[in-house]
Amino acid sequence: MAFSLFRVFRFFRSICVPMTAIIGFSCLLTVIFILYQPTPGPGELQRLGWQSWDTVSVDISTGSEDETTSLPPAAPGGDDGGVDWWNVTTPNDPNVDSASLPLDVWNPLLPHDTGLSEIAIERCMINPKMANSLCRPATTPEQDAIKGKWVRVEHDLNFQSGMWYLHLWYRRTRRLDVPLITEVQLLPASQAPPPADPPYEWHKVDRSIRDGVPRTPGLFLWYKTGKTTREMTVKGGRDDYITELDVLFGDARAWWGFEKVATPVLESDGRKETVWVTYRRKYQAPPKAQPLHFSHDGRFKILQVADLHFSVSPGVCRDTPAPCKDSDNRTQSLIAHVLAEEKPDLVVFTGDQLNGQGTSWDSQSVLAKFAAAVVDAGVPWAAVFGNHDDEDGVSRAEQARWMAAMPYSLVQPGPKDVHGVGNYVLKVMSADASKTHLLTLYFLDSGAYSKGTLDWFGFWHPTEYDYIHEDQINWFLQESASINAIERPFTPDGAKDLGDIWKRQATDQLTPDAKRLAKPNALTFFHIPLQESYGDPDTNPSNGQPLDVGMHNLEPPGSAKKNDGFFEKALLGAKESEHVAGGALPEVKVVGNGHCHITENCRRVRGVWLCFGGGGSYSGYGKVGFDRRFRVYDISDYGETIKTYKRTEQDEIVDEMVLAGRGAPPPYEGATS
Repeated sequence: MAFSLFRVFRFFRSICVPMTAIIGFSCLLTVIFILYQPTPGPGELQRLGWQSWDTVSVDISTGSEDETTSLPPAAPGGDDGGVDWWNVTTPNDPNVDSASLPLDVWNPLLPHDTGLSEIAIERCMINPKMANSLCRPATTPEQDAIKGKWVRVEHDLNFQSGMWYLHLWYRRTRRLDVPLITEVQLLPASQAPPPADPPYEWHKVDRSIRDGVPRTPGLFLWYKTGKTTREMTVKGGRDDYITELDVLFGDARAWWGFEKVATPVLESDGRKETVWVTYRRKYQAPPKAQPLHFSHDGRFKILQVADLHFSVSPGVCRDTPAPCKDSDNRTQSLIAHVLAEEKPDLVVFTGDQLNGQGTSWDSQSVLAKFAAAVVDAGVPWAAVFGNHDDEDGVSRAEQARWMAAMPYSLVQPGPKDVHGVGNYVLKVMSADASKTHLLTLYFLDSGAYSKGTLDWFGFWHPTEYDYIHEDQINWFLQESASINAIERPFTPDGAKDLGDIWKRQATDQLTPDAKRLAKPNALTFFHIPLQESYGDPDTNPSNGQPLDVGMHNLEPPGSAKKNDGFFEKALLGAKESEHVAGGALPEVKVVGNGHCHITENCRRVRGVWLCFGGGGSYSGYGKVGFDRRFRVYDISDYGETIKTYKRTEQDEIVDEMVLAGRGAPPPYEGATS
């Protein structure tokens, strides 16, 4: 027995000693070659790591301290004037710590003040979104650390005519010792820019920006580098370097803050649209809209613009006496004229800003131009989506993000847990210091299509329009319930800050006699009309005539076949007051729709006016002899009186009528005032 134990012990000793030696030697090698990585210290990591230490950059402001955005002029004030609380200005500095912004993500809306250090052009046989790492320019970890990682501009330069995908790439850096790009040019292969004075230097991108376009001469991108961030900080020139690149399709204006490179990548030839490289130098925050407010004498005007149907191209006029090939531009000119004549306080786009149907294939380029006339006039604007807006692939959420970043925009994406995008509320306040909420504007997404069929080739053919869903109804009722009742009619503050404005108000304004507690009047805007828009109208008890004014029999009904009861549950369910003494009038007095271009009537159904805007664009369908037109809502008496009319392209004022307030038809027989 003892001999057996001795043999077992000797056996284990014979294997343990070599195994211990092998394991120990392996651990030693692991420590030496894997775990132990010598480094000169954190300074070297800061210099060669992927710019992970934000302290590499310095604080570069985006403008001087006295620089402000361009806002409409302030109303006159003074000792006897109003307080003008809405006349606020915001500096161009977006109040964002630029050191926290990602350097290797392309997003032109980010307020970068970091410069670009290198530009490249790369082609790819497959969509680089699927294989981004396979088609990026050559690089090394050291180059990434110094000049920045390569970033791809998402627009495909060859989208219209190239044989493969072609994209701009650039590097962005926060380092202080890297020369930054200050200028970009596009030149034929036989040309080069004139020599630059030191420290500036021109660099040529090896690949043509027309690579893959058949029967087209090469065009090459040159970029000029100059001073480093450190040199610009000390010697000036911080506004000279380029901070972002983008691509624009079509001949419209570039996105806010961007400029076009002088030479286009490709010019329009009737089959394809012009392609531009655009760039931004110093970031400038878009001017913000003033808070919505009534004038001191109690007026507020809304201009409804329905169904623009804009495309990447200049557009083709539809259903006009004479053909034309620049319908988008003609429509912009008409809108600019109407703005000058009407001088609205708010413009509401009620859907189908984009034509869809394959012609608005680059949504960003179309979004850059659709509100140009309104932006130029400095008028606040809001929008809802139509059934065509997202037909060409860019989601409503993405479009809402771009629209919210445009000058004077009040567009909001709305809650994410509610059906659709663009369900939001805007409130119009009084002009006195009390800032009393006097008018509510609801905006809803009526969707696009709820049903469709697939043909043999797999294409989707919509057969039914969408509608406002149950969760949107609940959201609407929740928003309505959160609005406090006010003493109506509203009487402005009679303190000194308003002077004698109350005494000087127009003779036809309401005077503060019969008071009641009730929520402010409201208007609601969405694209696709309700089934009730084609229902039986109320009858005016004064003359026995139906309350239906305007043309509505020129085209078939455009409502959805299905609904979740928005009219009954929301429009009729939300009352001015929950108290019996407050009456049973609905809070929403008017619904404004688009969608039906040659329908422009206002019809009152059970106390609610359901109104169409009528087509205002030469790019959307119409009818010869039916003038393009825009609906105006002229609201007075501090929100008590709502009047509407249409202004046509011939400058005619059509169907002027009062919908609510003094001069309106008596209330619906099922309600009491």
